[in-house]
Amino acid sequence: MKRGLFGSAALAIAMMSTAQAQDRPGAGSRDDRARYWTADPSKVVAAELAFAKLAQDKGQWTAFAETSTDDAVMFTPQATNAHKYLKGRPNPAVAVKWQPYQVWVSCDGSLAVTKGAWQRPEGTGFFTTVWQRQKDGRYKWVMDQGDKLAQPLPAPEMIDGKVAECRSEGLGRRERRTKPAMATITAPACEGAQCRGGGTSADGSLTYAYSVAPSGARRFTVQLRQDGALREVLLSEVAAG
Repeated sequence: MKRGLFGSAALAIAMMSTAQAQDRPGAGSRDDRARYWTADPSKVVAAELAFAKLAQDKGQWTAFAETSTDDAVMFTPQATNAHKYLKGRPNPAVAVKWQPYQVWVSCDGSLAVTKGAWQRPEGTGFFTTVWQRQKDGRYKWVMDQGDKLAQPLPAPEMIDGKVAECRSEGLGRRERRTKPAMATITAPACEGAQCRGGGTSADGSLTYAYSVAPSGARRFTVQLRQDGALREVLLSEVAAG
């Protein structure tokens, strides 16, 4: 489970407005359209901030349902379809608050991962969320996970955004002139003692994977293309229970 809004002026200045980041494609100049379909960490952060605000405005589970894809996965502790889990579930009286601290985005912008801190009256913790760009250009989350922490995550002065390396400069330019395919998401599949799932950006420059043991213990990894190869940039392990 995870996670309001990061109150520092630095974040507000660093990130574009939610309305700007979530504009639909097709308007403006050719350059505007080209930029829309490339990696832009601020658009992902804007989606995360809008998600956090919606939880405060309309309720925690309402926000989770409205911002996720139909096949989005939560962990309860096993991998569970978020919409089935949330159907008919009342919103908590006090919604969890959260702030994104880091974001990783594929070269083509089709897949992204955010990590940050959450707070509830009874404690604090961290979250990681996977975001898939939809056909209309908007981001929706496809996986959400996290855990409690004994101490809060240290808050950065500004959000750290990293973009994957493109396969080549020439290919990068071609990718910017077209609408890339959507990222591929693999539904949870159980084999032996573990259930696994994950996904890959359309250009293969960002991947994520998770596994869940029968005990509920969970492992989540993210790989980003750097220096010509996919390299692990995030490892999260959640103990059973």
